[in-house]
Amino acid sequence: MHNEDFTSRRRQLFEEYERLIVRPNEPADRFNGVVQRYVHPVLTADHAPPFWRYDLDPQSNPLLLERLGINSVFNVGAVKHEGKVCLAARVEGLHRKSFIAIAQSENGVDGFRFWDYPILMPETDRDETNVYDMRLVRHEDGWIYGTFCAERKDQSRPHDPAAAVARCGIARTRDLQQWQRLPDLRAPSAQHRNYVLHPEFIDGRYGFYTRPMSDFKATGSGAGIGWGMCDDIEQAVIDQEMVIDPVQYHTIKEGKNGLGPAPLKTEKGWLQLAHGVWHNADGLRYVLYLFLTDLSEPWKVLYRPSGYFMAPQGGERVGDVSDVLFANGWVLRGDGEVLIYYGSSDTRTHVARSHIDRLLDYVIHTPEDGGRHHRCTQQHYDLIDRNLQLMKREEKI
Repeated sequence: MHNEDFTSRRRQLFEEYERLIVRPNEPADRFNGVVQRYVHPVLTADHAPPFWRYDLDPQSNPLLLERLGINSVFNVGAVKHEGKVCLAARVEGLHRKSFIAIAQSENGVDGFRFWDYPILMPETDRDETNVYDMRLVRHEDGWIYGTFCAERKDQSRPHDPAAAVARCGIARTRDLQQWQRLPDLRAPSAQHRNYVLHPEFIDGRYGFYTRPMSDFKATGSGAGIGWGMCDDIEQAVIDQEMVIDPVQYHTIKEGKNGLGPAPLKTEKGWLQLAHGVWHNADGLRYVLYLFLTDLSEPWKVLYRPSGYFMAPQGGERVGDVSDVLFANGWVLRGDGEVLIYYGSSDTRTHVARSHIDRLLDYVIHTPEDGGRHHRCTQQHYDLIDRNLQLMKREEKI
């Protein structure tokens, strides 16, 4: 490639990147009264800057080949920081290994731009193979914590190349740039994925939402969303876990479930966002659901609406792992607006908008799962009957 062609192609790469970054996002047409999706994803593989992917030196890369490609950007933690929305994104390379990188936006719905460097997370174990799915929480103790899956090979099964062990990694920061890695959390269960730190102390102790599982991947090997506490975050040890939101036959969480981001504190209780998984004819389906827990005892569930809150739609259903929605980040703004960040099919990141009043209305007043087809049909029947009677009365006015 001649120098002129190299320079032209390099300029084209950056121009395409800038057009993507400044593209405005718009609300989607459909609105169900609870949550408003947006047209465009907020983060994709193409949002990775060209200088992450290409060697831009014409001497060492005269053909301007992509050297370190990006496969996907998804499953982001979220936090308000210095007046902006910051996402801690899982960025997966073509080699399947992930790193965490911070992307920042002024308004939280578009214009997300990655900081120049990803987080060079310190290791606690030389066998640590992958880190991903960070939850961010601004804790009462003054730190911003990230809890994430720290994965490594299961050495007890040396002949199975897919056998893995998940540990809950913990790191903390003041500015999202300098990170202190703490020892991995220790807990009774065999696998420690989807562990989330509660934002406040409980009687001076740190609380964690857990997911006790006996197998790394298999559905049906876990009991549900759990709760445990520890005395010292710098040497986090949970001695006892109790299940607070169990898996349940023939529901959206029949296979497994796990908490998403840290809960939002409201006057009615702690608003919780989780994912549920079940088997269907095409494989596994991941959806999102909400529930509410007690303010003083966050392990006590107060309201548990029936069914899913969000499920994959349209192009969200297509990707590396199809038919998946997964959320581990949301932001509550001062006016009550809630921005929900969710990954679709382990490929890209989207945003949806709601308001805390709408979410609480939905959680508190949506009927709980009837458990049997007759009771669920009765719920629909009663709603239809009330609406038809109302419409008849209105026609007479």
